Amino acid sequence: MFEAVEDLIGEHADLETKLADPSVHADQANARKLNKRYAELTPIVGTYRAWKQTGEDIVTAREFAADDPDFAAEVKDLTAQRDELTEKLRLLLVPRDPSDDKDVLLEIKAGAGGDESALFAGDLLRMYLRYAERVGWKTEIIDSTESDQGGYKDVQVAVKTKGGNGATEPGQGVWARMKYEGGVHRVQRVPATESAGRIHTSAAGVLVTPEAEEVDVEINMNDLRIDVYRSSGPGGQSVNTTDSAVRITHVPTGVVASCQNEKSQLQNKEQAMRILRSRLLAAAQEAAEQEAADARRSQVRTVDRSEKIRTYNFPENRISDHRVGFKAYNLDQVLDGDLDAMIQACVDADSAAKLAAAQ
Repeated sequence: MFEAVEDLIGEHADLETKLADPSVHADQANARKLNKRYAELTPIVGTYRAWKQTGEDIVTAREFAADDPDFAAEVKDLTAQRDELTEKLRLLLVPRDPSDDKDVLLEIKAGAGGDESALFAGDLLRMYLRYAERVGWKTEIIDSTESDQGGYKDVQVAVKTKGGNGATEPGQGVWARMKYEGGVHRVQRVPATESAGRIHTSAAGVLVTPEAEEVDVEINMNDLRIDVYRSSGPGGQSVNTTDSAVRITHVPTGVVASCQNEKSQLQNKEQAMRILRSRLLAAAQEAAEQEAADARRSQVRTVDRSEKIRTYNFPENRISDHRVGFKAYNLDQVLDGDLDAMIQACVDADSAAKLAAAQ
């Protein structure tokens, strides 16, 4: 069992030697790549060594138990420990999503429900900002369109690790956790504008894409149509007075990105290009996944975004994730950023599906 890990141990040792060489760090892009792979392999190597050592300890304990019955309990404890390590190692060996270490662009759009939907979009934004704060990520609102009654018609946020070197613990990168949030989120509550106290249902859409680096997507500038226009909505001196807002269309694919939040046209263009790169990367990855074998596709990841993934029921203080059957009665805590249990349920379901496909 786990014979393939021996090759990974060799690769891990080779990476350790390379990273100790100062000349390697002259090429920052290559150093980040090596650091990322080293971070991926380190927990696998450590767990495998612990698993192997525990097996040897069991053999020794059984030999002692033949002469001294007091060692029988130790055999039982070591066996339970090895079973846990076996399961942990199996999960670590599940093929990783190559984008797991990437930062993300998060977009929240109000849907059916008018002003109430926009208010709910604002609640979701606060929830994600609080979650990012809890886990130590950085956030930056790139573009937003506020509604008249408060909340947001549309808001785009960059979420990133503070380290920024791409070497996160497996499963702890921003995309690794946030990719399960994409889909339609439904809310059931009494709106502030409802005088009769009736419960309304509305929805907001969440789109999560891994943020692309310039090396991830090659964009021919001749394929772009760039339009400038006057910013709209509440704002400072430059809003509604200058043509600073920018809309970029990638003509071959029809993908559009726009930004109007920054004061200058150049800043808005840079932010719009940032969004465009990530959307093109997401489109390319989605096309690749369509062509891949079913065994390579996660049951959680492939849920159609048009389907509701989650319901937030305020009267019952209940949160339900319909993809994995998760349900809890701590909606108030979830909206304050306590998302770990719900995200972990999605991670576990995804891992179980990948394990089943690999067998």
